[in-house]
Amino acid sequence: MRSLSKTNLADTAVEAIRTEILRQRWTIGEKLPNEAALSAMLSVSRGTVREAVRVLVSQGYLETRQGSGTYVLSTADTSRPLTMARRAGLRDQFEARLALDAQAARLAALRQTPAIIARLRALLTERGNYEGGDKTAFIARDLAFHQAVIAASGNSVLVGMFDFFSALITETIEATLGEDLPEPDMAAHAAIVDAIESGDPDAADAAVRRFMAPVLSALDRLLMS
Repeated sequence: MRSLSKTNLADTAVEAIRTEILRQRWTIGEKLPNEAALSAMLSVSRGTVREAVRVLVSQGYLETRQGSGTYVLSTADTSRPLTMARRAGLRDQFEARLALDAQAARLAALRQTPAIIARLRALLTERGNYEGGDKTAFIARDLAFHQAVIAASGNSVLVGMFDFFSALITETIEATLGEDLPEPDMAAHAAIVDAIESGDPDAADAAVRRFMAPVLSALDRLLMS
């Protein structure tokens, strides 16, 4: 495995390790070298290796086992569905996200607890409103809130889908921080939490749809112009 340049190290590390997986340098079920060994192979920091492994886990190539290490889960090219999805229109991305978020909110309403609601409200407060400045940091806070809603569903498949498509979801969040699409405000986010807390799955579903409606309407206007 060749060492990497200092440009986009994490992304390049992902590609380097993925290439070796697709070439079946390690077979399914085989344990990868530890962080220190991969760091030496790629000439990057252990933090960069850790981030690359996290991405490959989310894409379905690897799995981490607590106290054991990281193992190859698949040697198939799982990037193809993600690439195809990225080529879809932005509206398609929002429609897919709506389906995921609405179903997660329905389940979260049925399974909510005081601790879950407290966490959602804390993450929402931390998110705040976007007022310019560090866009990347704001997107990360917004993503953390929505990820927590998905986690509140208690459905591991929905959680996995969110993780797998996190890059696309990040793109939808970023798209609302420009001039063309409206950013859902704190009230719209809080309404989702309120609906989940009510325990009414229909109310939670409706809150998510109201949340997405202005964005979808704006996209429709843009497509017709």
